[in-house]
Amino acid sequence: MERIKCDICVIGAGSAGLSVAAGAVQMGARVVLIEKNIRDGVMGGDCLHTGCVPSKALLAAAKQAKRMGSGAPFGIAPQAANVDFSAVHAHVHEVIGTIAPVDSVKRFEELGVKVIQGAAQFAGPREVEVDGKRIHAKFFALATGSSAAVPPIPGINEVSHLTNETIFENKTPPSHLIIIGGGPIGIEMAQAHRRLGAEVTIIEGKTILGNDDPELVQVVRDSLIADGINLLEGATVTSLAPNGGGTAATVMHEGASQTLEGSHLLIATGRAPTVEGLGLEAAGIEYTARGVKTDARLRTTNKRVFALGDVAGGLQFTHVAGYHAGIAVRNMLYRLPAKADHSIVPWVTYTDPELAHVGLSEAQAVAQFGKGKVNVLRWPFAENDRAMAEREIAGMIKVQVHKNGKILGASIVGAHAGELIQTWVLAMSAGLKISAFTGYIAPYPTLGEISKRAAGALYTPFLFGARNRFIVRSLLKLP
Repeated sequence: MERIKCDICVIGAGSAGLSVAAGAVQMGARVVLIEKNIRDGVMGGDCLHTGCVPSKALLAAAKQAKRMGSGAPFGIAPQAANVDFSAVHAHVHEVIGTIAPVDSVKRFEELGVKVIQGAAQFAGPREVEVDGKRIHAKFFALATGSSAAVPPIPGINEVSHLTNETIFENKTPPSHLIIIGGGPIGIEMAQAHRRLGAEVTIIEGKTILGNDDPELVQVVRDSLIADGINLLEGATVTSLAPNGGGTAATVMHEGASQTLEGSHLLIATGRAPTVEGLGLEAAGIEYTARGVKTDARLRTTNKRVFALGDVAGGLQFTHVAGYHAGIAVRNMLYRLPAKADHSIVPWVTYTDPELAHVGLSEAQAVAQFGKGKVNVLRWPFAENDRAMAEREIAGMIKVQVHKNGKILGASIVGAHAGELIQTWVLAMSAGLKISAFTGYIAPYPTLGEISKRAAGALYTPFLFGARNRFIVRSLLKLP
C-alpha cells in the first residue's frame, strides 16, 4: 500500500473542502484532497452540480418566461412564452460548465494539491485509506456534505422519483409535477417549473418555509398561488403508487383523502449529512444521523479532525461551508482558537419575490428579550419609488431592534431581497446600531432606500410627536 504524508487531508471536494484545500496549499501546507465523485475532471460537490448553480439558472429561465406575459402594465403587449424544455436544460448545464473550471482537478493540481479519486475511510485517528493508498496527516477536514433525504412513504420504492440530485438531468417537460416538501428547494422548483409550463402541486406537512417569518412567507405564498400552484399545507402523503408512466399520490388534507396523478414526482424533504462508510469510529469521531459532533472550533471528538459544512449538521448553505473553511484553516495552520459564530448567518429563498433573513425573527427576539424591549420596524415596497417604477411592489422589510438600538435581525421579502439583506448582515457583523441607517445618504431612486426608511420609522413617533413639536415651537420663539 502506498503511503502518503501531508499536513492537511481534505475529505470531500464541495464548497468547504475546496476552500480549505485552495487556501491551505497557497499558504504553504502540503494538502491531499479526496473526492469520490469527480465528473469529467470536475469537482464542486452539490452546489455546482445539483444545488445552487443549476437551481438559480433554472429560476432565471422561469423568470424570463414570466416576463414574456407581464408587459401590459408597461404598455408592452404580453406574449405567451414558447418554452423549449430541452433548450432550458442546455442553458442550465451551460452555466454549470462555465463555472466548472474553477473547481477542476487540473486547477487544484496546478495549485499544488494532490487530488485522489475514491471513497476515503479512516484507518485510525490520523490515517485514512483510499484507492490503495494510506494517507497520514497532521489534520483532517471532513467535508463530505449531505445527500437528499427520502422519507419512508409507503410505495416510495415502487415509483420513479426525482430529488435535487437528479431533477436537473430531466429533459422531459413535466405535465404535472408533484412536490413533496415545502422548504426552499421544493418552493423554488415549484415556481420554476410552473412558469415553464407545468402544472404543479406542493404537499407540505406543516407550513411552507417554516424557518422564516410567517408574515413575510405569506407574500411568497400569495405569489405561488397567483402563479397557479396547487398548495396543500398541513397535508400528509399516505401512499405512492405507479400510475402509467407517472405516480399516483394519495394525500390526506383537511380531513379528506384525495389522489393526485402526476407525470413526475420530486422529493424535497430535506438533506441528510453524509456520515456512513467513512470509518469514523476508527478515528474516535462521534456522530449521529443529524451530523458529526463538533465544538465551537468545528473540531470533532478527535481534535485533529474538523467537520465542516453540511456534514456538521446545522445550517446547510454554501456560504456557511465557506465560512467553516476559514475557521478551520485558522485553527489548523495558525493554531488560533477561532470559533464559529452562526448567529449572523443570512439565508435567501430565491423565489419571485425573494425572501431573505439574518439574525433573530420577531418571535425569536420577543422570546429572548421580552416584547417591551423589542421594536419591530416595517416598510413596504409599495412605498418605494423604484419598486413602483418597475412594478415590483409586492413585499416589505421587517427589522427587529432592541430598545438600546442594537439590530437583532432583519427579514426582507421582495425584489432583490438577497442583495438588500447584505447591508443588514454587514451592519450586524460590525455591531452598528439602527441609528447608522438614518445618517447615510441613500441614492434615489433605489430599492435600498427601504432600509433607511425602515430605520427612520423608529424615530417618527418622537420627531412628529407633541413633545418634539413643543420643543421646536419653543426654539422658534428665540430671536
